[in-house]
Amino acid sequence: MSVSNVNANNAPEGNQGEKQLAAGHHVALRLWEDEQPGEPKPLSNRPYETVGYVLKGRAELHLEGKVTVLEPGTSYLVPQGASHTYKILETFSAVEATSPPAK
Repeated sequence: MSVSNVNANNAPEGNQGEKQLAAGHHVALRLWEDEQPGEPKPLSNRPYETVGYVLKGRAELHLEGKVTVLEPGTSYLVPQGASHTYKILETFSAVEATSPPAK
């Protein structure tokens, strides 16, 4: 068993602009930091489940045709394979866990 310790200040960046934090065989953490307001990205469906927690800012989660506002202190779930996108309303930061780990 090994210990994984990743500091967000020098974490590698993922292909979507997120910071990739600690990851194991079954779950991984990532940080979305200071995402800027703008139009939603195209709808996507991912091969992993995502749970997240909003640190700051506001965003809309568009999930399977329903819209939920995400604000500081809000946690959220995006089921595996669900059609979704986010619209950032105010500079936004959140921590997410994905299972299996997002690649």
